[in-house]
Amino acid sequence: MPQITVDYSAELDDAFDRRGFALALHPLVAETVTTKIPNCKTRFRRVEDSVVGDAPTGDVIVHVSIGMLAGRTPEIKSRLTASVLDLLSGYVKPTEGLALHTSAETRDLDPSYRKS
Repeated sequence: MPQITVDYSAELDDAFDRRGFALALHPLVAETVTTKIPNCKTRFRRVEDSVVGDAPTGDVIVHVSIGMLAGRTPEIKSRLTASVLDLLSGYVKPTEGLALHTSAETRDLDPSYRKS
């Protein structure tokens, strides 16, 4: 915990420094929600196809989802989400012909969550 999933458009393979982002993200998350950096786990999922609105082509996405044990206030979750979006912009290079759409969410994990 926290469990972090980053979905990103395949067209961003060479434009998105995923490892650098995760290594910068973990201290940010740890400080914001009062946890330890080794507790942060990030996985990246490459999305082959995505469509944004009615755009025929040229739009790409990055979505960051952070799941944590319950107990953080809505204000802390909101602050973390905004900070994640700010951080993300430094790790995705602008790519000519592609319109980048970024989003993030911070949510509570289901009470059934367990780790070993």
